[in-house]
Amino acid sequence: MGKVSCDITISLDGYSAGHHQTEERPFGDDGGDGSGAALHAWMFDAPEENRAEIARLNTAGAFVMGRNMFGPVRGAWDRPWNGWWGDDPPFHAPVFVLTHHPRAPRPMAGGTTFHFVTEGVTAALARARAAADEGDVTILGGATTVNQYLTAGLVDELRLHIAAFTLGSGTRLFDGVPPLNLRQLTSRPTSLVTHLTYRVLP
Repeated sequence: MGKVSCDITISLDGYSAGHHQTEERPFGDDGGDGSGAALHAWMFDAPEENRAEIARLNTAGAFVMGRNMFGPVRGAWDRPWNGWWGDDPPFHAPVFVLTHHPRAPRPMAGGTTFHFVTEGVTAALARARAAADEGDVTILGGATTVNQYLTAGLVDELRLHIAAFTLGSGTRLFDGVPPLNLRQLTSRPTSLVTHLTYRVLP
């Protein structure tokens, strides 16, 4: 069976998004235009020096994300909208979206299909494991979703990309998560971000 990893970019003070997410501003009050450009500049402004981490992002056999990572809390959920990911999302694998709102699966170009799971984090992970077969499963976020999986003890590996700025408020990683026993596996700084990988110990 493959491992379960969480892979998430956060600010130096631990936030994965600002408050007030909307369809037009997926990262809310993120200190910029709400596009997440500051948080994820390491991917787009410095791809060469972060090549290994970018290449690893979408290599899992299946993915899990929270509803807010698929689309905003308000405004677009009940209409036939494909979320923030465009017609050809980067995953090219099954993606299981945690939600309280049932919705039919949404197949996309490139092999991505969004499946909407209303039974909670354990059910979503079980479906992702089955879809991945023997492959890995990646929990993408946002922070609230990662926190639920960490709290439930369902994570084998935690991959953090810590951007070199602070947000001050928003959705924060580790909020409400009990103390974790971690072993650092890798640490690599680049100009815009520090990449950290931890094994989550029992």
